[in-house]
Amino acid sequence: MLAIGPLAVIVGLVWAVLQPYRVTLLDPVGQGFWWLFSQPPLYVIAAGVFFHSVIAPGVVADLEEGDET
Repeated sequence: MLAIGPLAVIVGLVWAVLQPYRVTLLDPVGQGFWWLFSQPPLYVIAAGVFFHSVIAPGVVADLEEGDET
């Protein structure tokens, strides 16, 4: 369960490397704020970090508590 977040981060990084044209932060000339802000690989990385740091610890704690009873 704890590996899902880091796995999503790795997938986002690989996606950004394989399709660098999707990350317009690398070449921001002529791009507006929202075009620069909405980058799918960056969303995948952010979701992986959020899941690993916020959601996964609670889920793992609940699963371990259920195993004890």
